[in-house]
Amino acid sequence: MTSDVRHGAISRRSTLALASMAVGLGTGGRATRASDYPTKPIRIIVPYTPGGTTDIATRLVAEPLSRVLGQPVVVENRPGANSILGAGVAATSAPDGYTLVMVLPAHAANATLQAGRLPFDPLAGFAPLSLVVSAPLVLAGSKHVPAATLREFLDHIRAHPGRVNYGSSGIGATAHLAMEMLQLRTSLRMEHVPYRGTQPALQDLMAGNIGLMFDTYSTLKPQFEAGNIRPLGIATMARAPFAPELPTVNEGSGLTDFAASSWCMLLAPARTPEPILERIAAEVRTIVQDPAMTRRMQDLGFVVEGRPPAETGAFLRAEVERWRAVIQAANVRVE
Repeated sequence: MTSDVRHGAISRRSTLALASMAVGLGTGGRATRASDYPTKPIRIIVPYTPGGTTDIATRLVAEPLSRVLGQPVVVENRPGANSILGAGVAATSAPDGYTLVMVLPAHAANATLQAGRLPFDPLAGFAPLSLVVSAPLVLAGSKHVPAATLREFLDHIRAHPGRVNYGSSGIGATAHLAMEMLQLRTSLRMEHVPYRGTQPALQDLMAGNIGLMFDTYSTLKPQFEAGNIRPLGIATMARAPFAPELPTVNEGSGLTDFAASSWCMLLAPARTPEPILERIAAEVRTIVQDPAMTRRMQDLGFVVEGRPPAETGAFLRAEVERWRAVIQAANVRVE
């Protein structure tokens, strides 16, 4: 081989190498980062206080996720403004897979409730990662209302329009919007009493200051078992495997398709590389669908999901539209 031929071969190899480097630089080096991921601790922001549904679900997933990824997965609670504060931190973080956020349906509702006021776009500002679990809502009634079943409660409300109060953990919470949806579907009229969190509302339900409230099964179960409140129905199409004795809301109301759930969804900042999203989503799916973990989550009133990014994104868009319709029909406004 002549020196000119050798020089030409080397030049071509150099050109290819430079082109490859340019592609890497043009994408911010994401291909390299995705292939090496993770090389440092990952944080999952929970935009709520410790001990709630979102926090519990996140911590259940974080510990085994840390083991399989070989890096610490740290749960960071950033409560405030109905999840807006914590979600905002995630939205403005680097799209490198090292900051994630676990959101509830309030994230979908905020798209309508806070339209034009949010510091981020609830859809475009994030990359869907995984719908981890859902938690069907359960309707609980006060012992101080002269009714024992859901049908009797509904009859009592119809006979006393506007005189029965219901509580929720706050305006725009899933428990609030689910009750608004129930009123729209049954032509009932009740007064909403918003609280700063679930526990104050639950205390007032036990005291008889409100008549009804929706919340997750894990939250209400101890008071059901103690006889302090009445279990009236679960907002699912079929009875739940973790509470087969509990009738559905449809059974007690005459409706046929009433369903409402809270859920926990992992999101990443927009433009996070797809290989990273797919890797985390696959690991989360394996974790939650492990039989031991599934049983543990079912005991807490969760339904295991573990959906991939594409399905998660479609689900989130559908939830935004679903709750937008309820918010607009019920004229729900934040103060």
